[in-house]
Amino acid sequence: MTTTTPLAPKPRQLPGGRGRFTAARPVAGFAAAAVALFAVAPLALSDFRLGLLAKYLCTAMVAVGICLAWGRGGLLTLGQGVFFGLGGYAMAMHLKIADAGPGNLPDFMQLYGTATELPWWWRPFANPVFAIAATFLLPMAVAAILGSFIFRRRVKGAYFAILSQALAAAFAIWLVGQQATTGGTNGLTDIQGFFGYDLNDPVNQRMVYFVIAAALLLLIALARQLMHSRYGELLVAVRDSEERVRFLGYDPANVKLVAYVVAAGMAGLAGALFVPAVGIISPALVGIVPSIELVIGAAVGGRASLTGAVLGAIGVAWARTALSEEFPAAWTYFQGLLFIVALAFLPGGLASLAAIVKRRRANRGLAGDTV
Repeated sequence: MTTTTPLAPKPRQLPGGRGRFTAARPVAGFAAAAVALFAVAPLALSDFRLGLLAKYLCTAMVAVGICLAWGRGGLLTLGQGVFFGLGGYAMAMHLKIADAGPGNLPDFMQLYGTATELPWWWRPFANPVFAIAATFLLPMAVAAILGSFIFRRRVKGAYFAILSQALAAAFAIWLVGQQATTGGTNGLTDIQGFFGYDLNDPVNQRMVYFVIAAALLLLIALARQLMHSRYGELLVAVRDSEERVRFLGYDPANVKLVAYVVAAGMAGLAGALFVPAVGIISPALVGIVPSIELVIGAAVGGRASLTGAVLGAIGVAWARTALSEEFPAAWTYFQGLLFIVALAFLPGGLASLAAIVKRRRANRGLAGDTV
């Protein structure tokens, strides 16, 4: 007669315990990011390095929008430099008017001597409320108009990427040709103040850094809310099977348009905050090459992961600054190779490494059990 030993009872699991743990993870990550940006970085970095970090955080803000549009919606946006530039020029125009003083022209207009009064389309930007609103509403309006034409005609994939890239090239060429009103190749430079604060003061530069850090965290929270909402699920469905979504009664064009417009607004806000952080906006920052660089950062870090996209954008921007000084001619080729390798061998970016390792260990364990 054989006796069986009763199995030990499993420990009682509190209902919703795993759900509460899962919900607490993003809150903990958000808190850790806030501590790193607002406490650790200002104490550990010099004023110069903190200024560079502020510049990198602006590129990370663009990457948040790319993560939403490309990572979730499958929209390879190679023209984010356009919206970055629209926001940057909107902010720079107001700051140049404020630096010139009431009744005076910005310095570059006086230098070229082709204008006797402020151009009519510059005048609304003298109002700070209008200028701030234009930094994100203007890019969103342009994206809404362009996206309506593109998505209604079911343009997607490589064709959409090429069109967005052509838009960036056309915008940069237009800026160069308008030397008397946009500064031409030089752009809008030597910006001294930021809503009454002297940007030459290190204390005010730190204030600008804190504004940029806070804006980045807010955009991450907004993007995460969109990604985990019903709209986020619908956006993924459109990316994976557009025809099925149309069969269910939804218009895929509207779904993609929302992601495109939101990403444009984020890029415009990033461009606006880039201006006081660096003191310049020019066509060299909004053309084809900068637009591709913004996408590379999100691709390397992980375009489907907010954390990966943000860290990837910061890392690639830092590497560009550090390595371009040593290898100015070869850095562009290295960036292109990095983009190709990331898409070909690691489509999910560095953020997917942990999942890949975990999956391989699980497969190895299953193979061991079957032997």
